[in-house]
This record gives sequence, structure tokens and C-alpha cells, in this order.
Amino acid sequence: MTITKEAFVDLQEKYTKVMKLLEEDSKLDPETEPFLSKYSARQILIGMKANIENLIRNQSTDGQDNVKITAMLGVIYLYLGMVAIDTEEISTGERHLEKCKETIEKHQEKPEMILLTLNMYNQFGILWSQREPEKSKVYLEKAEQLYLKYKEGCETPVDISDLFQVNIETYDTEIALKNLEKIHTLTLYYLAQIYGAMKEALKSSIYCHITLQRQLQMSDYDPIDWALNAATLSQFFMEKNGFKQARHHLAASSYILGEYEKELNTIMERNEAFDAKMETFKHRSADVARCWAKYGLLLLAKSKERLLNHTEDIDINCSMSSDLSKLEITPDSTISSEDLKHLNFEGIDVAMYESQVTDQFILTLEDARKLFLNAQQWASKAHEYYTLDSLASDFIEIVLDQTQLYLNLLFFEDNPENQAKLHKRRVNLLENILDKVNSQYYLQYCRQVWFELARTYADILDIKADKLRETNSRPTPQALSKMNSLVEKSILQYNNFIDSFKDKVTGKLPDKLPEDVEKPFLQAYFHIAALYGRYVTLDKQVQLRNTEASLEYYKFVSEYCEKHVKAKDLVSMEHGICKEMVTLLPIKIIKLKVS
Repeated sequence: MTITKEAFVDLQEKYTKVMKLLEEDSKLDPETEPFLSKYSARQILIGMKANIENLIRNQSTDGQDNVKITAMLGVIYLYLGMVAIDTEEISTGERHLEKCKETIEKHQEKPEMILLTLNMYNQFGILWSQREPEKSKVYLEKAEQLYLKYKEGCETPVDISDLFQVNIETYDTEIALKNLEKIHTLTLYYLAQIYGAMKEALKSSIYCHITLQRQLQMSDYDPIDWALNAATLSQFFMEKNGFKQARHHLAASSYILGEYEKELNTIMERNEAFDAKMETFKHRSADVARCWAKYGLLLLAKSKERLLNHTEDIDINCSMSSDLSKLEITPDSTISSEDLKHLNFEGIDVAMYESQVTDQFILTLEDARKLFLNAQQWASKAHEYYTLDSLASDFIEIVLDQTQLYLNLLFFEDNPENQAKLHKRRVNLLENILDKVNSQYYLQYCRQVWFELARTYADILDIKADKLRETNSRPTPQALSKMNSLVEKSILQYNNFIDSFKDKVTGKLPDKLPEDVEKPFLQAYFHIAALYGRYVTLDKQVQLRNTEASLEYYKFVSEYCEKHVKAKDLVSMEHGICKEMVTLLPIKIIKLKVS
């Protein structure tokens, strides 16, 4: 018995309705009934399943119609599985997907089946991604291999929607080929997530890059999403010292945003929709600017670290490279050197952005300044959107990055006076935060600022002290007063940090600090103890008070570590000094009292 045209027409109409419910209507479902459209689609799919099964029972031929009708049944099971998973009926969804697999497994590589099969394996990958990543990977790798094998055959696939067309002559091969590539891109995207979940971070990054490259080639991407994903990937590469690849991905991100801005500027009608697009563009452009600033900060920091670890013959003894393609691959690695050589985008010219900043480790002050200024410019661009009034947390984080930029630049600066000036700029940035934010609402950030300010004042104090030691002349009262002022300011900020942990009602510190703040908390006490010993005064009574205060702070660290043994490991060096000072300072106090 041949399938009638009317039967196909009925199925085509129902399929069209199902797709409208799933792709359009479901986005408009009320919050009180979030799955309304999907439940409606499920009912239609169940009816279609019964109709197709009836057609299969009554069909006597094994020809093209049989393959087509079997594929149609597989599609029904696929969508029933997807709807069940979307509506949080996971076990039901798994059963439908298994039924889909059972229905089509003899014909998986046929043109009518290939898109359905790849979709099915992708859905299995999604299904198992949270529960068993290894199982998810197996399904996704099957999809990857099946796609590659099918491409070798050069057969034109049949699109899923065309299976429900009455006339085979109406098949849209261009759409089918495009959807084949889109499905494979999704496979690669899902594999990137799975490799990430399985701690194969480098392999995950390679698949992320390939996904982005394919989206570019197919012109199938949202510019904002693409730019953000490329910028995010750059952060991973730079953390792996792949500054060449990180710069390239950031440049590509900026390029795509630049092209999108041109597109926005051609829009004549300035309405709410345009305003929303422009707001999103400004927001995400600021995010990419922050990534550029991070790039400069991290390249400076890694350059500093590299120089500290190789003080002599760095070119001979240091194998550290800023290019991932030069990474040595271990024999047991799941990636190859060839994979790392193709982490660049084809089809876009990003030279303009790449030429603005180096991708090489820094060796000289001149190069450090260039990198610093570039990063500062990007931080300023980010601050155009992230202001203190509108997005204070982000504003503070950018400022903290800027202070770290100054700190890393300091390493390359040999002139003490210039070092002090850089420290003062850090002070200005940090004090500006404290002047303008409420410490109650932004306590975590203020703690960072207090601690950082205290250290900065102490660093300036060190520079001033070194300068005094190098001069043969007697220090002026103004110079000594300046040093005492720096001691006082540093102690004040450390105490602000310590006081922030006190109970608001009792004013007392907890017996045990949370582990994540224990180390800086004890270091603050240790530094205050040392700072009290750095006051310059000839007044014996003032010296006595300062020494007694110093002893109390040293005692606190020593007693805290004896009471909470694990804390010793956090501040082992400081604890050793504290124990020694707790023994020595009482002797000094006695001498001051009797003198």
C-alpha cells in the first residue's frame, strides 16, 4: 500500500504547527505556565507518532518511502525526547531518545537520516553532560566522527523539515547543507563544554576556537555573543602564557564589535529596540575593554615573574614562551602540536588591533610603560560604562586592576623617586574608592582597599627610609615627620581592615576567623607590630608606648597560632618572628622604663 498524498499533507501541517509552538510560541509562555506551548506540541507529536506507526504497519514496500517514513518516526521520538528534557522529565526524555536511536540505527548514514542522527547524538550529549560527562563525550564524539565520515561521501543530506514535504522535488538542498554544518558546530561547542567539565581545559579551548571559526565562516553568529566568547577565551590563553593567542582573540573580539557598531550606526529609526541594542553594545564593549586591561596586567605580571625566576642569562635559561604553539606536548596528551598552530581566525583582518600592543614578555622599562599605558587606556574605556554611580562593584574591580598595573610597572622602575610617585598614584586611586563608597555595603572591596593602602604606605616608607640611609647628612624634622606620618597611615589602614571583622554589637573579634581571611588578618597584625617599631622619636615615653603596642600585636599573632594550629602554616615566617619578638621586646620595655 502506497502512502497517500493526504497523509503527508496532514503530517506536514502538524509538523509546521509543532515547530511554531517550540520555536516561537514557547518564548511567549506566561511565567505561571512556562511549558504551555511545549505541552501542546507534545500532544500533537503523540498524535503524529500514532499516525506514522499506522502508516508503517500498512506499508508493503521497502523503498524510498519506507526510509523516509522511518526517519519521520525518528524525528517524532527526537522531539518528544527534547520536549521531555526541556520540561524536566529527564527519564522520559531518555526513553524517547533511546527509542529514536532504536528506530533509525540501521539507516543512520542515509541522507534522510544524517541530520536526525547527528541531532540525536547531540541531545544524548546534553542529557548526560551534567550526570556523566564521560558518557556525554562518547555520544558527542560519535556525532563528530559520523559527520566527518558522511562528508567524505559527498552525498547531499535531506533536511529534517523536508522529510515532511509531500514532494521530493521541493527539497531545499542549500538549507540542508547549511543545517548539517550548524549541527556539527553545535557538536563541537558541546564537546568544548564537556572537555572543560572533564578538566581538559586546553582541549576545550581548542574546540571553543574551532566553534568560533566555523561561526565566522558560516556568518552564523550574534556579534555580541561571538565577541564575548572570543574575549573570554583570550583570558584562558593568557593564563596559560599564550599571549600571542590571547591578543589575537581580543583583537578579533574588538574587530567584530567594531563591525557591529558600523551596522548600528546605519539604523535610521531610533526607537526602544535601537536603544536596547546600543545599551548592550556599550555594556559588552566595556567588558571586552576590561579583558584588554587584564591582558596588559597579566603580561606585566608574568614578565615580572619570569625575570625574578631567571635573573641571569634569561634568553639561554628560560624556556617560557608567550606563544602556545611552542608548548611542549607530552606523549599522553589528547591534543597535538598541530592543534595549537591553528588558533587564529581566517577571514577577518585584525592587524590594526594587534599592532597596538605587544605579545612578547617585557624586558625593559620603556616596553613596560607602553604596555602599561595601553592597559590604562582600556581600563579608562571600561570606566566610561562602569561608573561608581551605576555599577559600583565593577568600577571598584577595575580600579583595583589599575592599582595592580602600577604595582607591576614599579618592578621595572629603578628610580626611587619615580617609584614613590607611582605608589602615590596607587594611593590616590584607592583613597578615591574609600571616599566615595559605603563600607557597609561594599565591605569585601573595602577590606581589599584598606589592606592594599596599608601596604602601599609601608612601601613608600621603605623608599623614604632607604633614601635617608643613603645620605650622610642629618635628616630634617620634616623628613622624620613624613616618615612617622606614613607609619601612622599604614597602621590606620591595617586597623580599619582588622576592625571590619569585629562584631557590630560587642565590638569584639571572633575567636576564630574564617579560613579565607585568616592569613591577611594575621599578616595585618604582624605588620602593625613591625610598624610600631618604625616610629622615629627621641621621647622615651613615646618609645615605651610604641614598644608596648608592638608587643601586644606580636603576642596576638603568636597566641592565635598556638590556639589554632593550622594557622601556623599560613603565616609560618611571621609566626617565627612573632615568637622571637615576644621574648625580646619585654627586655627592651624594661630598659626603657628604667632609663
